[in-house]
Amino acid sequence: MRFAISLLTLLAIASVIGTVLKQNEPYPNYVVEFGQFWFTGFEWLGLFDVYHSSWFLLILAFLVLSTSLCIWRNAPGFIKDMKGYREKASESSLAAMSHSVALPAGVSAAQASAYLRGQGFLVREASREDGVLVAAKKGAANKLGYFLAHIALVVICLGGLLDGNVPLKVAELFGKVVPETRDIPQSQIPPQSRLSTSNLSFRGNVTIPENSTADVVFLNAGNGYFVQDLPFLVTLKKFHVDYYSTGMPKLFASDLVVTDKQTGKETVATVKVNHPLIIDGVAIYQASFGDGGSPLRFKAWNLGVPNAPAQTLAAKSLGNQPVEINSQRYQLEAGELRTFNIENVGDNNAAMGVNKTFQEVMQSAGQVKHDKQLRNLGPSITYKLRDAQGQAREYHLYMSPISQDGRPYMMAGMRSEVAQPFAYLRLPLDDNNSLDDFMRLRAALMDAKVQSEVARRVAAQALAGQAIGREMREPFEQSVRWVLDRFGQGGFAALESFLDERVPKDKRKDVAQTYIKIVQGAVVEVDAVARERAGLPRRPVNEANYRFLIDSLVGVSALFDYGAPVFMQLDSFDEVKATGLQITRSPGKTIVYLGSVLLVLGIICMFYIRELRVWVLVKSDQVRVAMASNRKTSDLDRDFERHSNALQQLARGE
Repeated sequence: MRFAISLLTLLAIASVIGTVLKQNEPYPNYVVEFGQFWFTGFEWLGLFDVYHSSWFLLILAFLVLSTSLCIWRNAPGFIKDMKGYREKASESSLAAMSHSVALPAGVSAAQASAYLRGQGFLVREASREDGVLVAAKKGAANKLGYFLAHIALVVICLGGLLDGNVPLKVAELFGKVVPETRDIPQSQIPPQSRLSTSNLSFRGNVTIPENSTADVVFLNAGNGYFVQDLPFLVTLKKFHVDYYSTGMPKLFASDLVVTDKQTGKETVATVKVNHPLIIDGVAIYQASFGDGGSPLRFKAWNLGVPNAPAQTLAAKSLGNQPVEINSQRYQLEAGELRTFNIENVGDNNAAMGVNKTFQEVMQSAGQVKHDKQLRNLGPSITYKLRDAQGQAREYHLYMSPISQDGRPYMMAGMRSEVAQPFAYLRLPLDDNNSLDDFMRLRAALMDAKVQSEVARRVAAQALAGQAIGREMREPFEQSVRWVLDRFGQGGFAALESFLDERVPKDKRKDVAQTYIKIVQGAVVEVDAVARERAGLPRRPVNEANYRFLIDSLVGVSALFDYGAPVFMQLDSFDEVKATGLQITRSPGKTIVYLGSVLLVLGIICMFYIRELRVWVLVKSDQVRVAMASNRKTSDLDRDFERHSNALQQLARGE
């Protein structure tokens, strides 16, 4: 009994772990979440698939065997005791009971039997040498509770074994089935990694885009997966999703058509959360939703050719395609399109574009500080750009302009490792909410001819304003040209690199302040020259326009750290929704429900049904009354006193 209780406690702890820890995820997800050290320990213990682990199933099997033997061994004695009246109890044993009393003679066996029957007892009379014994019992179903509780344990464990799919575990142990580890189309999965429709139990997931069909589900198996064939085809006709104002999904449902492979019978139904569709013992649950592979159109700005106009690039979410940029081959790996993004725009992780010393002296331009606020940022897309060596960076783009401090920006995030947060850059948008003005200014900042022209203009303005003398015009012009050239080669990081190499540490902040003043003053003329070349009028000098120019400097500097040869702007898309379905065959589920009902009934019998036994030994000179119960409580004292008083009154003839 102690060993069985220990095993049940272990199962309870394992069940808690299986509830708290998400089960059957791909192993790389666990490595990212817990790290390699804890992942190794958890994998060895089988915690990533607790309910199908060998030790869990072995404990269930042991409990089924041991509890069944316990029932088999004790059932005859329990049944005999439930049926028996214990009419062979001796007078001495009755007298030795804690609730026993001798009454004067005067009560007949027939009177005692009639009284006890009236109190709801089952009665049997037995004539003996020492008199007539009236044996009565009530509440014998209490012992039935023990049977029901033990049977419930066996039934629940059997249900767990059925859903644990022991045959699959055995087949995998002996190498008859082998998990597939390659990322290949399911049509190319070899037979040893496919499971037939006769598989006893399974629980798998599948994602189906709108107007698409699936006839298999994928079962995670540690480092690999199995492909489970379904007895029917599942077609998603339409997916519906509604949101709360907080961005949480309020309702999502799938309009499905399920077609039986053998008969061709079609079943049309709408599956919602907690409203599954069950067909021939296979349940289809609404589990999730997402992108189903939406056609995308990008505006691609070639960062290596600043003066080149944006090109249109067509792609598809959740798809890969080769692209060629500046004679270099890349692989564009598009991620999931998200049309609804509720995020905190007050803190976009890290801001790109300003470094160390320059961040200290360029507060308004370099620091991105905003109040914490949640709002819908509109559609976004993630993608990776992988070079010929296999190195890739991941990017996160928002389609719609994002307003911060009353100004519109295009937000884009970048990270070089999956475990890292995105570092965001913000590019200022012009009055038409486009990047045209920014990209024109960036091209001008990197143009040597523009740098020379701007240096000449800035020096002339300084001389006219008597900020410098004639003898300083040429050195000042050269300084402006050098600062613009250095900035055009690498942004603020290039200037800071020069400071670290050539300027003493105690002078760096002052020199950086000078460089900032030069860049901030020159950017007005850089923009003017760029607009002149484009046939546009000079930009009026006001606070809003100057803010645009300062933000542009930060954006230009950030693009040097962006790590991509092209800046891609999501221009439009044709959304294709997809539903995430969990499809299960769980023959043990009903058995577990039955076991749970039996367990409840058993607990009710054990705790709420009290067994009472009464003996009345009628002799010529006295009447012996004794009472016993499976629970000695104050109720037993009251019942004994009430029944003994009633029998005594019968003896007096009252």
